[in-house]
Amino acid sequence: MAPLWRISTWLNTPAPIDLEAQRGHVVVACAFQMLCPGCVTHAIPQIKAVHELFVPQGVIVVGLHAVFEHHDAMTVTALRAFVHEYGIHFPVGVDTPADDGGSIPQTMAAYQMQGTPTLLLIDRAGRLRRQIFGHIPDLSLGAEIMRLVAEQ
Repeated sequence: MAPLWRISTWLNTPAPIDLEAQRGHVVVACAFQMLCPGCVTHAIPQIKAVHELFVPQGVIVVGLHAVFEHHDAMTVTALRAFVHEYGIHFPVGVDTPADDGGSIPQTMAAYQMQGTPTLLLIDRAGRLRRQIFGHIPDLSLGAEIMRLVAEQ
Protein backbone atom coordinates (compact mmCIF):
# COMPACT_ATOMS: atom_id res chain seq x y z
CA MET A 1 0.00 0.00 0.00
CA ALA A 2 1.09 3.56 -0.59
CA PRO A 3 2.43 5.17 2.59
CA LEU A 4 0.12 7.79 4.05
CA TRP A 5 1.03 11.42 3.45
CA ARG A 6 2.21 13.47 6.40
CA ILE A 7 1.14 17.00 5.52
CA SER A 8 1.42 20.06 7.75
CA THR A 9 -0.52 22.53 5.56
CA TRP A 10 -2.84 22.22 2.56
CA LEU A 11 -3.33 24.82 -0.17
CA ASN A 12 -6.12 24.94 -2.81
CA THR A 13 -8.48 22.67 -0.92
CA PRO A 14 -11.10 23.40 1.75
CA ALA A 15 -10.20 20.22 3.64
CA PRO A 16 -7.11 18.01 3.95
CA ILE A 17 -6.72 15.27 1.34
CA ASP A 18 -6.68 11.91 3.11
CA LEU A 19 -4.99 9.33 0.90
CA GLU A 20 -7.03 6.45 2.37
CA ALA A 21 -10.24 8.33 1.56
CA GLN A 22 -9.21 8.40 -2.13
CA ARG A 23 -9.63 4.64 -2.54
CA GLY A 24 -11.62 3.97 -5.66
CA HIS A 25 -9.76 6.75 -7.50
CA VAL A 26 -6.46 6.79 -9.34
CA VAL A 27 -4.15 9.29 -7.60
CA VAL A 28 -1.31 11.11 -9.32
CA ALA A 29 0.94 13.05 -6.95
CA CYS A 30 3.94 15.17 -7.82
CA ALA A 31 6.55 15.86 -5.15
CA PHE A 32 8.28 19.13 -5.99
CA GLN A 33 10.20 22.06 -4.58
CA MET A 34 9.53 25.57 -5.83
CA LEU A 35 13.28 26.24 -6.14
CA CYS A 36 13.95 23.06 -8.12
CA PRO A 37 14.71 23.92 -11.77
CA GLY A 38 13.50 20.54 -13.08
CA CYS A 39 10.27 20.94 -11.13
CA VAL A 40 9.58 24.43 -12.47
CA THR A 41 10.60 23.61 -16.05
CA HIS A 42 9.12 20.13 -16.46
CA ALA A 43 7.17 18.70 -13.53
CA ILE A 44 4.84 21.62 -12.72
CA PRO A 45 3.70 22.14 -16.35
CA GLN A 46 3.27 18.37 -16.74
CA ILE A 47 1.20 17.89 -13.58
CA LYS A 48 -0.93 20.93 -14.50
CA ALA A 49 -1.67 19.21 -17.84
CA VAL A 50 -2.46 15.95 -16.02
CA HIS A 51 -4.89 17.91 -13.83
CA GLU A 52 -6.64 19.44 -16.86
CA LEU A 53 -6.84 16.18 -18.81
CA PHE A 54 -7.53 13.52 -16.21
CA VAL A 55 -9.57 15.09 -13.38
CA PRO A 56 -12.75 14.83 -15.52
CA GLN A 57 -12.07 11.07 -15.60
CA GLY A 58 -12.01 10.88 -11.80
CA VAL A 59 -8.23 11.05 -11.31
CA ILE A 60 -7.12 12.84 -8.15
CA VAL A 61 -4.13 15.15 -8.76
CA VAL A 62 -2.07 16.42 -5.83
CA GLY A 63 1.14 18.38 -5.41
CA LEU A 64 3.43 17.54 -2.50
CA HIS A 65 5.85 20.32 -1.60
CA ALA A 66 8.76 18.29 -0.20
CA VAL A 67 11.43 20.66 1.07
CA PHE A 68 14.77 18.95 1.76
CA GLU A 69 17.05 21.94 1.12
CA HIS A 70 16.86 25.75 1.41
CA HIS A 71 14.32 25.39 4.23
CA ASP A 72 14.44 29.07 5.22
CA ALA A 73 13.53 30.24 1.70
CA MET A 74 10.66 27.84 1.07
CA THR A 75 8.06 28.97 3.56
CA VAL A 76 4.32 28.42 3.28
CA THR A 77 3.95 32.15 2.49
CA ALA A 78 6.41 31.85 -0.39
CA LEU A 79 4.68 28.67 -1.58
CA ARG A 80 1.28 30.44 -1.61
CA ALA A 81 2.76 33.11 -3.89
CA PHE A 82 4.39 30.45 -6.09
CA VAL A 83 1.13 28.50 -6.43
CA HIS A 84 -0.70 31.69 -7.41
CA GLU A 85 1.96 32.90 -9.87
CA TYR A 86 2.26 29.52 -11.60
CA GLY A 87 -1.51 29.05 -11.83
CA ILE A 88 -1.59 25.83 -9.82
CA HIS A 89 -5.22 24.98 -9.09
CA PHE A 90 -4.95 21.45 -7.70
CA PRO A 91 -4.41 20.74 -3.98
CA VAL A 92 -0.85 21.16 -2.72
CA GLY A 93 0.27 19.67 0.58
CA VAL A 94 3.34 20.82 2.47
CA ASP A 95 5.31 17.77 3.60
CA THR A 96 5.81 17.75 7.38
CA PRO A 97 9.41 18.40 8.46
CA ALA A 98 11.38 15.53 9.97
CA ASP A 99 10.68 14.86 13.66
CA ASP A 100 14.39 14.63 14.41
CA GLY A 101 15.25 18.01 12.86
CA GLY A 102 16.79 16.33 9.81
CA SER A 103 16.49 17.73 6.32
CA ILE A 104 14.25 15.04 4.76
CA PRO A 105 10.53 15.65 5.38
CA GLN A 106 8.32 12.81 6.58
CA THR A 107 6.39 11.89 3.42
CA MET A 108 9.53 12.08 1.32
CA ALA A 109 11.23 9.72 3.79
CA ALA A 110 8.24 7.34 3.89
CA TYR A 111 8.43 6.95 0.10
CA GLN A 112 12.25 6.87 0.14
CA MET A 113 12.31 9.54 -2.55
CA GLN A 114 15.67 10.34 -4.11
CA GLY A 115 14.78 13.98 -4.72
CA THR A 116 12.43 16.15 -6.71
CA PRO A 117 10.57 15.99 -8.94
CA THR A 118 9.08 12.61 -8.08
CA LEU A 119 5.78 11.34 -9.48
CA LEU A 120 3.65 8.86 -7.57
CA LEU A 121 1.01 6.77 -9.36
CA ILE A 122 -1.42 5.16 -6.95
CA ASP A 123 -4.12 2.77 -8.14
CA ARG A 124 -7.77 2.56 -7.07
CA ALA A 125 -6.90 0.07 -4.32
CA GLY A 126 -4.40 2.49 -2.76
CA ARG A 127 -1.30 0.64 -3.99
CA LEU A 128 1.76 2.58 -5.11
CA ARG A 129 2.09 1.29 -8.65
CA ARG A 130 4.92 3.48 -9.86
CA GLN A 131 7.33 6.01 -8.43
CA ILE A 132 9.30 8.05 -10.95
CA PHE A 133 12.22 10.27 -10.00
CA GLY A 134 12.95 12.91 -12.62
CA HIS A 135 11.12 13.52 -15.86
CA ILE A 136 8.94 11.06 -17.76
CA PRO A 137 7.76 11.95 -21.28
CA ASP A 138 4.17 13.22 -21.40
CA LEU A 139 2.92 10.41 -23.65
CA SER A 140 4.41 7.74 -21.40
CA LEU A 141 2.85 9.29 -18.32
CA GLY A 142 -0.53 9.64 -20.04
CA ALA A 143 -0.42 6.00 -21.10
CA GLU A 144 0.40 4.86 -17.56
CA ILE A 145 -2.42 6.94 -16.07
CA MET A 146 -4.90 5.60 -18.65
CA ARG A 147 -3.82 2.04 -17.88
CA LEU A 148 -4.66 2.63 -14.21
CA VAL A 149 -7.94 4.38 -15.06
CA ALA A 150 -8.98 1.43 -17.27
CA GLU A 151 -8.38 -1.13 -14.51
CA GLN A 152 -11.44 -2.18 -12.54
